[in-house]
Amino acid sequence: MDEDGPVFDEPWQAQAFAMTVQMHEAGYFEWAEWADIFGAEIEKATRQGRGCGNSDYYMCWLSAFEKLMNEKQFVSEPERNKRKQDWLDAHLHTPHGEPVMLKGRE
Repeated sequence: MDEDGPVFDEPWQAQAFAMTVQMHEAGYFEWAEWADIFGAEIEKATRQGRGCGNSDYYMCWLSAFEKLMNEKQFVSEPERNKRKQDWLDAHLHTPHGEPVMLKGRE
């Protein structure tokens, strides 16, 4: 929360933020590296007419985090794509209001 209310519109936004900060604090990357990639994502989104609202901002945040993790080779691109598909499938097959869980990871 800040003086204007909730900072995050959705739980995934807070999770993306927390993962990024946690990986930085653990020493996996310098904040300047993060800022360069995130800035490029914001610039790209702005050129495409996006990047103004909270959801667009955190989509840029998440995209930058994924690119940094790929650049640092923490997760291979095929593995990242598989995980994204697994989460999408879980989301699409979870009843509204229920927590989204990956099979075998409950």
